[in-house]
Parts: sequence; C-alpha cells; structure tokens
Amino acid sequence: MKKLALAIVLTAFTVITMATAQSNQKKYESNPWTLVYEGAITRNEKGKVNIHPVTYKLNGIEIAANVYTPANYDASKTYPAVVVAHPNGGIKEQTAGLYAQRLAEAGYITIAFDAAYQGASGGEPRHTDKPQNRTEDLHGAADFITQYPGVDANRLGVLGICGGGGYTLKAAQSDKRFKAVATLSMFNSGEVRRNGFQNSQMNTIQERLKQASDARAQEAEGGKVEEDARIETGGKPLYSGVASITDEEIANTPTDLYREGYEYYYRTHAHPNSTFLYTTSSLMDLMTWDATDQIELIDQPLLMMAGSKADTKYMTDEAFAKAVNAKDKELFLIEGATHIQTYWNPVYVSQAVEKLSEFYKTNL
Repeated sequence: MKKLALAIVLTAFTVITMATAQSNQKKYESNPWTLVYEGAITRNEKGKVNIHPVTYKLNGIEIAANVYTPANYDASKTYPAVVVAHPNGGIKEQTAGLYAQRLAEAGYITIAFDAAYQGASGGEPRHTDKPQNRTEDLHGAADFITQYPGVDANRLGVLGICGGGGYTLKAAQSDKRFKAVATLSMFNSGEVRRNGFQNSQMNTIQERLKQASDARAQEAEGGKVEEDARIETGGKPLYSGVASITDEEIANTPTDLYREGYEYYYRTHAHPNSTFLYTTSSLMDLMTWDATDQIELIDQPLLMMAGSKADTKYMTDEAFAKAVNAKDKELFLIEGATHIQTYWNPVYVSQAVEKLSEFYKTNL
C-alpha cells in the first residue's frame, strides 16, 4: 500500500512538474529579457517601470546586469537606489529580478546583476564561487549604480537574497556607501559548505577540504573545468553540486530548502544560465569563510527577513544575534513561508516588498 501511495505521489509530481516546466519554457522564450518570474516586464512603456540591460567591467571581467527604473523616470531628478544580490545558483532573471522590479515599482532605481563567473557575466572557470568574488561583485554593483543617471549616491541600499544575503552582510561591513542593509532568507554559504546543511557534515570537514585541495592541484596540472564533464581523468570531481535531477529524486529530497530549490531552479523557474554547480576548488575558500565573521563592523540600519517555516532560519538567527552594532536592527518573520517560497509566492513576496519599502523609506 505504501509503495502504491508513493507511486501515485511521484506520478502526480511528474505530471505537475512537466506541465510547469513546459509553461516556464514558453515564458523564458517569449520574454525579450528572458525573465522567468511572474509579472515580469514584457516591454518597456512610457510612464511605467522600465528595464535596461547593461554591462560594466569589474577587475577586467564583464558583468551583465539589469537596471530597473521607476515609473515616469526622469534622469534630471534624483532617486534612491537598491543593489540586489541573487541567491547561490541564481541569476538576475529569477528572484533577484522580481525583487528589483517590485522595488522599482515602489520608486527606487534598482540593479540586479549576475555574479562574476556566473550567469551571463564573464569569468573562467565557469561557476567559480569564491566569497571574495561575490563580495567584490556587490562593491562593483555599487560603483556602477551610483554613477547611473538620476541616482542619489547618498541614498543607496542593498538587498541580498539567500547566499547573496550572506555576501551582503560581508560587503556592508566595509562598504559604507550602503546606507541601509537588508537580507531575505539569508544563507551563510561558508557555514553550510564547511559544516553541512544544519551541521550535518561536521565529521567530514577534513575529507572535503582534501577533495577541494586535490581539485585545485588537478586544475594547476592542466585539468579542464568543463560543465559537461564533471569527472576528469583520474576520477577527481572538478565540479561539486547538482547538474541535473529527476522528478523522483526531487520528490524524495527530505529538506524543504533543497526539494523546493530543485523545483524552483530545475522546473518552475528554470533558466539556462542558472545552475547548482560550482567548482570544487572553490570550497578551499568557502569552507574557511563565514558571513558572520566581523559582522560587528556593520553599523548601518539592518533588516533581516526570513520565513517562519524556513529550515534555513537558524542562519538568520545566528547572524542577527551577532550584529551587535547594527543600527535599529530588526528581524522580520514572514509567517508560514519556507525559504524558497519567499522567492516567488505572491503573498510572501508582497509582504517582504512592503517591509523593504518601509525600511528603505525610513533609512534612505
């Protein structure tokens, strides 16, 4: 009976995910900017929020970004601005773009960018995921957007989502151009890569550091890091993460974060530039890094938001407690939301945007 019930669940899951994947494919193909979130701009119109694809150089790497301007934008006027950092594995066309658009609707000039080495941005090897790069991405986005016509450089905010939230906490420690700092469903990449999700891999830290070191040695010896060949000669993985996943594997994933994450990134909001892969050698940097290290340097206003049912909430709680010098800090719970649901669920997104608008209005 249990096997029959599981088979029925898996069949239903497969039908639903196939339908949503096909629907998303049409959405991706039909949108001129390949935006995959609900309510995405499909054309620029006078008097409405508009989107402007841009590129800029950061340490010799070309960064791809989208700037969103408010309705009736006038370059001769001045506006507050917000930098939006995407989740791990994410890109500007997904939830980062959704929040950037919604904040532009609230009157802010916003920028959603692809991290260096990821998405449509340049950099080799692809999917390198080192904390210092992700932090520098935020500094670079601030460099660019503060020079954008109409932006008041003295009213610059930042929003980091998931892994982008952890990197936002790090960037804000030193970058005082960010006058108001917010995170959503913050994910401390260093802690998780080191200790495992919910501290589940504490007993394999040294083994995984050895694997990362071996991968770097292999790269130094000329081993190619290619997306379509995760295992190179000698059997050492040069990529970690998940390249693809079956419906059955998704359904059997025990944690909300990863099960719903796989659905989001590989089914309902899939985009060819988005991937769960990252270079194994990146773990040498990730595993020795922590978003909360020296977090006491943040003295700006701080808003941290998380779903009340998010299995990642413990990371927001840890960081919030350690941010002892943040001005007027606030922990805002989105009741009933899981981590991934804050990326797309209209009810939860609206709650987050309303809170963000209030926060930035007060502090910018």
